[in-house]
Amino acid sequence: MTMNDLHQLGASQAAQGIRQGLFSSRELVEALLERIERINPDINALVTVDDAAVLEQVHQADNEAARGVWRGPLHGVPFTVKDCFETAGLRSTAGTPALRNHRPESHATVVENLCRQGAILLGKSNTPALAMDTQCDSPLFGVTRNPWDRSKTPGGSSGGEAAAVAAMLSPIGIGSDIGGSLRLPAHFCGLFAMKPSYGLVSKAGHIPPLPDTVSWVRYLMSPGPIARCVTDLRLALQAMMGSDGLDTEVCPVPWVNPAPKALQTYRIAWMDGLDNPPVCSATRQALQSLMGKLDHLGCHVERLSIPEEDFQGMWETYGNLVGSLMSAHLPLPIRLLLRLFAFNPFQNDPLGRAAFRKVLATAKDLVFILDQRDRWIRRQAQRMEPYDVLALPVSSTTAAPCRKRGKINHPIVVEGRSTPGHLASLGYTCPFNLLGVPVVVLPIGLSEEGLPIGIQLVGKAWQDMELLHVAEAIAERFFPYHPPPEM
Repeated sequence: MTMNDLHQLGASQAAQGIRQGLFSSRELVEALLERIERINPDINALVTVDDAAVLEQVHQADNEAARGVWRGPLHGVPFTVKDCFETAGLRSTAGTPALRNHRPESHATVVENLCRQGAILLGKSNTPALAMDTQCDSPLFGVTRNPWDRSKTPGGSSGGEAAAVAAMLSPIGIGSDIGGSLRLPAHFCGLFAMKPSYGLVSKAGHIPPLPDTVSWVRYLMSPGPIARCVTDLRLALQAMMGSDGLDTEVCPVPWVNPAPKALQTYRIAWMDGLDNPPVCSATRQALQSLMGKLDHLGCHVERLSIPEEDFQGMWETYGNLVGSLMSAHLPLPIRLLLRLFAFNPFQNDPLGRAAFRKVLATAKDLVFILDQRDRWIRRQAQRMEPYDVLALPVSSTTAAPCRKRGKINHPIVVEGRSTPGHLASLGYTCPFNLLGVPVVVLPIGLSEEGLPIGIQLVGKAWQDMELLHVAEAIAERFFPYHPPPEM
C-alpha cells in the first residue's frame, strides 16, 4: 500500500501499520485531511474539522510512539464523531441553531475514552437538529448526501458519520442510536454498525438532552461505533465502554472477549419482515439467500414468526416512553399542541401517535410504561432462549431519496404500497432500543439499483462480544466490504 492509499485503511489496519512503523500517524492524518478537503464538499459529511488541533494531537501521538509509549490499541488512529457528542473547545452543536456557539469545556465520555487511549479526534459529522430525523439535514450545515448515490440520504440521525466512513474520510466513526440512528445509516451506506446493550457505554456528554436539562433519551439511547468491518467495531467498543461516574446507568461490566466458535455451531433465527410495514423484495431476497447459504453450510437456521401484534405492542410502548420522557422538558403549550396530533385521522404512524398521546404523561403513566417495557424485555429473552442471534431487515427499503427537512413522515412507497416514512424507516429498529439488547448491522449485498442492503443481527442482553463473533464469521465468509463506486 502506498501513501496515496492510506485513506482506505480501517482502524485496526491503521493501528497495526503505525505500530509496525510502516507510516506515522501524521502521514495517515495528512492523507485524510487532503481527502476531506477534496471529497467532503460533495457530500457534506463532516461539519467541523480543526486542522491545527488535529495536527497537535498527531504530534503528541507520534512523539510518544517514537519513545515506545503506546497509550492503547488505537494510539495514533484518527476517528470522527457525530456532532451530538460534546468535544472540549470544539464546536458541538447537535445540528441546532440554539447551540451554534456551544464549545464545551470537556469531552463526552466516549470521546474522552478514545483520546485517552491515544486516538486522534479528526472532526465532527453532520446530524439533523437534536438527532430528530431519519435523514441528515441540519438547519446549521445543510444536507448530507449518500456516497453511493448523491440523490439519496445516508439516513439519520448518524448520517454524517456513516457518509464520512463510507467515503473513506475517516477510518472509524462514533454515533448514537435512539431508535435506529446508527443502524439505518449503516444499512443505507453499506457499513457495519453496532448498538450495544443499553448500559454498556456511557451517554454522558451526548446532546440531546440539551446541556444542563433533564434527559429524555434514557432507557433508549446507546452510543456505538460505525465502521467498514466488524473487527473495527470490536476495537472501538472495547475503547468506548465502561462506567465513568457520570452516567449512573452504566454497569461496570469487565471486558470479556470469549473465543469465537465455528460458524456452523451458531443457532440463527430469522424473519424477512411483516405485512406492515412491508419490506422491499430486494431486502427479502438478500436475507433469504443468506439464510439459504448458512443452512447449506450446516448452521441451525430457523425461520421465526414474531406476531405482528408484538411489534405493534413494542411500537406503542416505545412511542409512549418517548412521549412521556419528552413531557419532562417541553413547555406546556408545545405539549398541548403535540397532543392534538394523536387525534389526527390522517396520522397513520403508530410510533408518532403513541408518542403524542403521552406528552401530557403523569408519574403514574411513566411507571406503567416502564412496567410494560419490562414485560417486553422478558418476552424477548424467552423468545431468544433457543438461539444465538435473530436476523431481520433494518428498514422497509434501501436508501431513500433526500426530502424536505422536517418531513419525517413523508410517505415512502414500498412494493407499490404507501407507508408512513417514520414507520418504514424505524419500524424494525426501535423495538430493540426498547428492549436494550445489542444489535449489529452488516451489509449483505446490493439492490438492482446498486444500493447497499444491510440486515440486523440481534443478540441477547450483555452478550455483545458473542454477537460480534457471529457477525464477523458471517461477514468474513460471505460479504467482504465493498466501497461506494468512484470512491
